[in-house]
Amino acid sequence: MNVRNQHRIFFSASQETISQCSETKSRPRAVCQRLTNPYFACPVMETLKKKEEVAPEVEKPTEEDDSKPKPKAFAPAIAGPKIPEGEKVDFDDIQKKRQEKDLAELHSLIEAHFIQRSKDEEELITLVNRIEKRRAERAETQRIRAEEEKERQARVAEEKERKEQEEARKRQDGDAKKKKALSNMTQQYGGVQQRDGKRGAKKLTEREKKKKILSERRKPLNIDNLTEDKLKEKANELWHWLMTLEAEKYDLGEKLRRHKYDINVLQTRVTEQQKL
Repeated sequence: MNVRNQHRIFFSASQETISQCSETKSRPRAVCQRLTNPYFACPVMETLKKKEEVAPEVEKPTEEDDSKPKPKAFAPAIAGPKIPEGEKVDFDDIQKKRQEKDLAELHSLIEAHFIQRSKDEEELITLVNRIEKRRAERAETQRIRAEEEKERQARVAEEKERKEQEEARKRQDGDAKKKKALSNMTQQYGGVQQRDGKRGAKKLTEREKKKKILSERRKPLNIDNLTEDKLKEKANELWHWLMTLEAEKYDLGEKLRRHKYDINVLQTRVTEQQKL
């Protein structure tokens, strides 16, 4: 019996068994159990056994058929349908549970998102508060610095004004002292002028005397009839007389310079005494 005949026999036997089960109103699960249970007396298996017994034996091939290739017998193992035991599977319940699981995961993700969002908002609020605090501190620092700078400028202006007033007072005091000293000097100079006026007549008399003496001393030079030796002697005499005049002039100049120095020293002392 070849494989095709075995399948045909198995299919017809299965149809007979299913019809019998339908007549007895049994469920298909029982049919499957009968088909898959080797220890269960199945009409299909019995029918297969009977037909195998009745099947004629295959004649042995002769020696002439040895040259032909023999086909290999192939009998695949047929597994019965696997249906879970127990009651009927409720796919709606499975789908509902899966949807509930997805919904729960979605709710957890949404809750985690809102928690993270609330944390981000809190951090943002904290950051904004920190920025506002720093901005307020910076504004306060700038205000304090501006006030300090304003006070410093006011102190500088006050110090400058005080120095200017002090310098003006010193100048006024100096001008007053100078005026006082000038008035004192004017008074002293007036007394000196008065004394010089009294001496004026005497000086004029002395000048006249001086002119008279000089006119007497200036004798005319009669050198027209002098010889060479006499001229040399006269020149030496005039030269010595000129040297004497220059010496007297130098002495008088030094005396005058000394008198001027003494006058300046005395005036300085008088000024210092007046300041004290």
